[in-house]
Amino acid sequence: MSAVVCKFLHTRMRVSDLERSVEFYNKVFGLEVSRRHESPRGSKLVFLAVPNSDEEIELTYFPGSGTVEVQEDLMHLAFEVESMAEFKSHAQSVGVPLSDGPTTSSSGSIFAFVDAPDGYEIEVIQRP
Repeated sequence: MSAVVCKFLHTRMRVSDLERSVEFYNKVFGLEVSRRHESPRGSKLVFLAVPNSDEEIELTYFPGSGTVEVQEDLMHLAFEVESMAEFKSHAQSVGVPLSDGPTTSSSGSIFAFVDAPDGYEIEVIQRP
């Protein structure tokens, strides 16, 4: 039996301010815009390339949808970093403090969180 799904492509996140969100993901995580376009219904779409991954993050802004209100603990993205100390220093230098952590897990991983402009949680993990 062949697999029904061939590949994971992207995760879509609706945002209130597209350019502010693009700047956040670029400045804090180094994600680069891979393409932009507008859908037939008027949604503005920006795809962000994730280093060392084929998957992308799609940021979407649709004026008619109103302000984004992210429910607490609804979902989060997670990125691996080589050094939590270096990431923490970098995040603080660009004005984005950690919102939780760093915390060491029982497996030896160190994890922390930062908050994106609309309230999406982003987890950052340093593996042992």
